[in-house]
Amino acid sequence: MNFHIDFGIVASLVVYLIFMITIGMYFYNKNNTPADYFLGNRKLGSWVTSMSAQASDMSGWLLMGLPGAVYASGLLEGWTAVGLAVGTYLNWLFIAKRLRQYTKVAGDAITLPQFFTNRFRDNTGLLRILPAVYILIFYAFYVGSGFLAGSKLFSMIFGMDTGLALFLTVLVIVAYTFAGGYLAVCWTDFFQGLLMFCAIIIVPCAAIASIGGFGLTMAKVAAFNPNILNPLTDLSGNFLPMITVVSCLSWGLGYVGQPHIIVRFMSIGKPSLIKKSRRIATVWVIFSLICAVLIGIVGRAFIPGDISSTANETLYITMVLDLFPGVIAGLLLAALLAAIMSTADSQLLVSSSAIASDLYKSLFHKEASGKAQTWIGRITVLVIALVAAFLAMNQANTIYALVAYAWAGLGATFGPTVIFSLYWKRMNLAGAIAGVFSGGAVAIIWRMFLKPLGGIFGLFEIIPAFLVSSALIVIVSLCTKAPSQEILDEFDRYTSCKD
Repeated sequence: MNFHIDFGIVASLVVYLIFMITIGMYFYNKNNTPADYFLGNRKLGSWVTSMSAQASDMSGWLLMGLPGAVYASGLLEGWTAVGLAVGTYLNWLFIAKRLRQYTKVAGDAITLPQFFTNRFRDNTGLLRILPAVYILIFYAFYVGSGFLAGSKLFSMIFGMDTGLALFLTVLVIVAYTFAGGYLAVCWTDFFQGLLMFCAIIIVPCAAIASIGGFGLTMAKVAAFNPNILNPLTDLSGNFLPMITVVSCLSWGLGYVGQPHIIVRFMSIGKPSLIKKSRRIATVWVIFSLICAVLIGIVGRAFIPGDISSTANETLYITMVLDLFPGVIAGLLLAALLAAIMSTADSQLLVSSSAIASDLYKSLFHKEASGKAQTWIGRITVLVIALVAAFLAMNQANTIYALVAYAWAGLGATFGPTVIFSLYWKRMNLAGAIAGVFSGGAVAIIWRMFLKPLGGIFGLFEIIPAFLVSSALIVIVSLCTKAPSQEILDEFDRYTSCKD
């Protein structure tokens, strides 16, 4: 394998990075209010909304984490892709339009905690504080996974020290997020989503062609280990326990609770545009996940010998550098950088909005100006980036594991509360607080203390956390006072919205 530094690769990446930062600078002076900086003032179209949502969804996990897991464990990891594809479609179908309508009716909320606060008339501040705390905890890990992926990319293609590679990753992502806010993030995500889509189709197709065709490629994979191609067994030929399949499929539950994804639903220009966005997003995610899995499978024929567990996640980079000349390789590696940046920037922005709007303004400075909130948000971007960079310094961590922890935590913290708040009129403030608190707490406890015990505790933590949160929402809401007539009337107004 030839990993020399190529001028074409360097030139492509530099041009790409300049383009991304330029977009951030362009939108710098267009952020006059918190609604502009954190939500783009609800004026995005179908294409930008859908591509931005999916690009921010997949991260470096799509091109590094998932292919690496499939390479290491075989097609059984494809169940995760199935769960994610189904979850994406259902999220757009059942959540997107309702959330767009209700956040507008409920005091024109621009963040998820603000929506909860307005929806349930929370005067205690708990529906701002609890979500904000969980957002900071779980996004530190999520952003850390992006920084880790970026550091692996720069370290591998430029041969630079991992510390310097990490610094470069953090610098680029923070620069345009700090400056441009939500509009910059969404427009860069739009271009990055297109680039990712093209790259993830081109790379496995080129690898298959270089090996000699699809049939020969699969034959080589089967010759190495036929169980790689069996989604129902592990590499030793043992049938998968049901707990493994269910855990993989349950990734789909997480979508409804990811603030950096569902905030896109809140920012679209009109609810009527969501149907078109759903179609675009569904096609994007199905093709992308299939190709990501294919990269992992084809990788077994392309690199038949075992590579270390941490190197599994650099499979895409290895294939690109071996298959393509400089400039083209640079563009395809820019797609990986796009995947990393498109998620990390969105998560930094959600974290900053949680601090600026949900903690600073509500708890410390209720009369804070829009400009002050915007700057508090920018400072928060820097702080969260530093914490995430600290987590990414441990190169023994895997992108897959960091994303799994954050995905489960966010999905269980917010998912049940979002669903019930949009569909159940009887849900009240006490139920919402119980749902948010228990979802995040159970996810953390299960992951840290119960999962190491194995057995039934090996279940992906999003499942028990999601179930506990849902149960407590129902039980606590029914055991406490019904919502006020004002809240019930607002729910009726929201459900009667035509657009």
